[in-house]
Amino acid sequence: METTHKHPPYLMIWLYLAVLTAAELALAFELPISRNLKLLLLLFLAVWKALLVAMFFMHLKFERWNLRILAIIPVPLALIFIAAGMSEHIW
Repeated sequence: METTHKHPPYLMIWLYLAVLTAAELALAFELPISRNLKLLLLLFLAVWKALLVAMFFMHLKFERWNLRILAIIPVPLALIFIAAGMSEHIW
């Protein structure tokens, strides 16, 4: 039995990543908002882009859940490191 996989539109995903990168640059340099809000928005955009890369270019979207769980396990540790780095000036 032959299975067919539909290939993701790599060019559209690449264009989407380029638009998100342009949004990050505009947010980082142009918008006059508070520093903490800017950092949170940049962090959200970075995580969004990382998920797109992992799901499509690393082909995790087409894998079983147990392999996805292995990729998700380090995320809380990364968030702890990011929070520690953002709050370093408080200590």
